[in-house]
Amino acid sequence: MPKSVSAKPPHIDVSEGGAIPTRLDRGLFTAWRIAFFGAVTAVIALVTLKPDPYLDIVKFLPDGILVTFQVTVMSIVLSLIIGLFAGLGRLSRNPIINGIASLYVEVIRGIPLLVQLFYIYYALGRVVNLPAITCAVISMSICYGAYIAEIIRAGIESVPGGQTEAARSLGMTPFQTMRYVILPQAIKTILPPVGNECVALLKDSSLVSILAVSDLLRRGREFASQGFEYFEAYTMVALFYLIITLILSKLVGIMEDRLNVD
Repeated sequence: MPKSVSAKPPHIDVSEGGAIPTRLDRGLFTAWRIAFFGAVTAVIALVTLKPDPYLDIVKFLPDGILVTFQVTVMSIVLSLIIGLFAGLGRLSRNPIINGIASLYVEVIRGIPLLVQLFYIYYALGRVVNLPAITCAVISMSICYGAYIAEIIRAGIESVPGGQTEAARSLGMTPFQTMRYVILPQAIKTILPPVGNECVALLKDSSLVSILAVSDLLRRGREFASQGFEYFEAYTMVALFYLIITLILSKLVGIMEDRLNVD
């Protein structure tokens, strides 16, 4: 009797980020449009039908939206840089570099982001006094850099080894091989999960409000505390977060669709 070959278990990609809408997934693509236009319509309807207090809330939130974007963009850029170096360090044959990168990934991924925010702002704040928004960006960059490092490592390892051998046979240095051969091919694999992490980072940026950073959530809380209109304020905050998250997930979906076009 011939031996049965065990099939490779299916890979289930579940992320704490947003669901990325692509045209290949008709159901999700339709759901994205319903959610996005529904949220925009809800904001317009609330502001039009009941301007007091919804219009006042909308006028109160732009500063917080700007701060949320600043924290998110700076954290994404810095986490990508940290993740790239840590991911390459995880692939290094140097035991010291590999050990440091691996230790960073394991330690940071084992500590909740909220604890890291408290630690950098309050604990290290006793040694180095930094602005709250700087501490927020550093904390989120270090946290998400560890996750992006593993994505980059896995993406690079997904490139067939023959590509490296062919590049080296042509006289390329290890740096040139990585820069011109490996990374361009790995980007196609890396981009979707990195995009998911960026969406997750945007949502987690609401945690920086505990550091007195006047982001979208904190501005909503400040408005609610003035007139005790918590339902109205948090409804608008939730709708704005939903709209921003859906826009970012759509941009990631567009980039993914373009990469999948041969």
